[in-house]
Amino acid sequence: MRVTIGSDHAGFALKEALAAYLREEGHQVVDVGAHSLEPVDYPDSAAAVARSVLSGESERGILLCGSGVGASVAANKIPGIRAGVCHDTYSAHQGVEHDDMNVLVLGARIVGPELARELVRSFLGARFTGEERHVRRLRKIAALERAQPAPKDS
Repeated sequence: MRVTIGSDHAGFALKEALAAYLREEGHQVVDVGAHSLEPVDYPDSAAAVARSVLSGESERGILLCGSGVGASVAANKIPGIRAGVCHDTYSAHQGVEHDDMNVLVLGARIVGPELARELVRSFLGARFTGEERHVRRLRKIAALERAQPAPKDS
């Protein structure tokens, strides 16, 4: 599978370890940074991973920041992205099976390398079920994305 991985500086070390793991497992990896411990903003990483997934350059994305929360919030602002912070294997596969999650978000200050590998394995091994109830819910999410109100003037 072709996977795009990105992080901010807080997730850099774990991103590097996961990119190596993905390659060892035979996946193609698109690394969109960070490329050092130099501070970078997680919304930039989230946008880069999202663009790669939405363009079809990769099938799935993995995004890391300190807690996973900020990167998840940023990624989910982009229509078509369904990013979930998952720090347990059930959520990592169930998010794909039921919610067609296309970006796994991890908190590098929350999970260690071994658990991160298990989460990635669970996420990449899962497939969307296509059950009617899940498809119906995804249509409702897409409608929410299309129905954003105009910003208010301050």
